[in-house]
Amino acid sequence: MTELVLLISLFMVFYVYGGYPVLAAALGLVAGRPVRKGSIEPMVTIVIAAYNEQDVIGATIENKLALDYPRDRLESIVVSDGSTDQTDEIVGMYAVRNVRLIRQEPRAGKTSGLNLAIPQARGEIIVFSDANSLYAPSGLRHLVANFADEEVGYVTGRMMYANPDGTTIGEGCSTYMRYENFLRVIESRIGSVVGVDGGVDAMRKRLYRPMNADQLPDFVQPLKVVEQGYRVVYEPEALLWEPSLKEAGDEYRMRVRVSLRAFWALFDMRKLLAPWHDPLFAWQLWSHKALRYLCFLFLVAAYVSNLALLGQGTWYVALFLLQSAGYFAAVTMPYLERTGKGCRLCTLARYFFLLNLAAAHAFGKFLRGEKQIVWTPRKG
Repeated sequence: MTELVLLISLFMVFYVYGGYPVLAAALGLVAGRPVRKGSIEPMVTIVIAAYNEQDVIGATIENKLALDYPRDRLESIVVSDGSTDQTDEIVGMYAVRNVRLIRQEPRAGKTSGLNLAIPQARGEIIVFSDANSLYAPSGLRHLVANFADEEVGYVTGRMMYANPDGTTIGEGCSTYMRYENFLRVIESRIGSVVGVDGGVDAMRKRLYRPMNADQLPDFVQPLKVVEQGYRVVYEPEALLWEPSLKEAGDEYRMRVRVSLRAFWALFDMRKLLAPWHDPLFAWQLWSHKALRYLCFLFLVAAYVSNLALLGQGTWYVALFLLQSAGYFAAVTMPYLERTGKGCRLCTLARYFFLLNLAAAHAFGKFLRGEKQIVWTPRKG
């Protein structure tokens, strides 16, 4: 029985991170669904949620105003979520350039801010941007081109980190995003992507559905689009630059928050996990999200069952030493880096450990019924 637990646990870890991408890629080769892009220029509203973003909001607005898109077909809305700094005053300076300020008072979180802003938007297409998101000049056009396909309801672009400066967490973020973007390419070929960035996303306004204040908009809104029978696709040419987090503590807190809200999103949208609604997407949602966030359970089961089997043969000893070495590298990486002895493999081990520890932490909060609605925005 213990051997079976070990084998199943190892298989599930491999499936989540390796097996699912391989199977999805193979399916895309035999049953691909290309997006029929076109040169269109619908009215677009860019919505930027902001809380105390005086240091970056001006540059973000200037970036959006400089996009390669007709000025008379583009408006921007900044939702200030009870900001107490100079954010509102800075945004007000752009009123003459078709940038509107909507103040949400009292502070109620990003999701409530989006629910407030979307009904007031004039655009047929809504674009979601973070307060520190900088788009490539052609990014908006690449996003919008996908909506020439009537089956497409939501489009997500490609996030790139502006300062991969060699710090442990920064490099881990970049590697993780490359892996996620690779998955999005594969998933777009077979239908819909499961995860989006949130800082460079677009959707048809008529498909927007109000969300509960505690729901993760980057996760729930795309699921609501799929629920309505439309595709969520990935556009790699729509580039976004954001600063990565340099400190492990900052990245860990962000991952706990995102994981907690993802658990609630999966619970709220659980009918999409049932195979009779959409068998293909249910498989994707289980594989890419549900099992990914629960992977810490398989890692714990693999380690504990392996420990119990140490006396059963050399193979078990070698496997246990390999697992232990990975966790040891993850824990000691900060000390190795300070002494100049760090390595890329150790960096990846540490980030992998951080992701799964954050998911475990969030799962505990989820089981206790905890929810998080507002937070301090992540800083690079």
